[in-house]
Amino acid sequence: MKNRILIHQGKLLSRVIKSANLGNGSTWPGHLALQFNKNFIKDILKNSKTIVIFVIGTNGKTTTTSLIAHILQQAGKKVIQNSSGANLLNGIASTLLLNTSESEQIAADYIIFEIDESTFPLACQEITPDVIIMLNLFRDQLDRYGEINTIALKWQEALAALPKDTQLILNADDPQIAYLGKKSPLNELYFGVDEKGRKTPLIDHASDSTYCPNCGEKLKYTKKYYSHLGVWSCPSCQLVRPTHVKTSSFFYPLDGMYNRYNTNAATLLCSSLGVPDEIVKNSLGSFKPVFGRQEKITFEGKNIEIILAKNPAGMDQSIEAIMEKNASNLLLLLNDRIADGHDVSWIWDIDIENLLTLPKITLSLSGDRAYDLALRFKYAEADLSTLTISDDLVTAIKGAVLATPQNETLYILATYTAMLDARKILTGKKIL
Repeated sequence: MKNRILIHQGKLLSRVIKSANLGNGSTWPGHLALQFNKNFIKDILKNSKTIVIFVIGTNGKTTTTSLIAHILQQAGKKVIQNSSGANLLNGIASTLLLNTSESEQIAADYIIFEIDESTFPLACQEITPDVIIMLNLFRDQLDRYGEINTIALKWQEALAALPKDTQLILNADDPQIAYLGKKSPLNELYFGVDEKGRKTPLIDHASDSTYCPNCGEKLKYTKKYYSHLGVWSCPSCQLVRPTHVKTSSFFYPLDGMYNRYNTNAATLLCSSLGVPDEIVKNSLGSFKPVFGRQEKITFEGKNIEIILAKNPAGMDQSIEAIMEKNASNLLLLLNDRIADGHDVSWIWDIDIENLLTLPKITLSLSGDRAYDLALRFKYAEADLSTLTISDDLVTAIKGAVLATPQNETLYILATYTAMLDARKILTGKKIL
């Protein structure tokens, strides 16, 4: 009876939050449900036959989750996901609450949860996933997560407690992720990329895990795609990248090397679930970017593309993607709130110098730490007189939009909360 009351009241609260445009109502209902019943998640799932999929990693969780959901839905399956990106326990509880009837029944074939890196071990205590996708591990929010070997160890411990029939979908090109598969008794499948003739990035300071996770020796690479992802091996203990790896897809709906990884992970999973190739192919062609992930918006008659970039590896890949488009108009946004990480020293690991090689680029800087970005550009030897700097986001966005010619695109590269703030200004709606 308690859970039925929590479900009823939680749905009511979510509707109030949405109608008042205070957010998406995707965290508070679950937060309150867990306050009144700490076993709420376990209670809802204990009798469910729904297949549960976890998607974890530093970068790409929301995009990969949405790709999987879209493909499965096109295959005629009923899918539930935490689509707003609320990936802590309260977001997981909210997703269940909002998609469970008041008789405590879940009408879905699949539930897909993107899970925060530090929340994954906790989530495994509440839920027994059928499938886990591990995308990557990069340095991100060091003040909250710590170094990536710390996260990898916690993940390894969480995997050891799961049933032996749990399916792992792992990134073979990430040494830490691949090693988790080798150490685990669970079933594993691997994805990666194979980019023949790909040019090496101009500079790459964001290599986070280039030492062997088994013995600590410096890894050797025959191919390196970005950061520490590539074809690797250890000359000391002979640990090598796995062999049977899915490295291609029918089609890539989003730009950037990082989205090739996301797409290969999603299609490998769906193929392993028996989705026919033709449905997978057609689904990729009809997929639309989710909020803030190469999302395209029209504002005051101008074309805008918002790209989330929240750590060195992600920012460098985003910079590379817009350089391939020969972008001319760019607004960079840097915040340091809880969801971003208070420590912004990571901007000194970004290859900002690459942006300055673009022949014609109009740069604007904003966010809570706009002047930290400006200092970074100064040390990159940028001409500061050509930069527009404002810590007022509304002013910065309107100025950047005004400066963008009618037939061109304004690219906004933003950290997480800055992306949410920018979307609120551009669309009038809040996500969380």
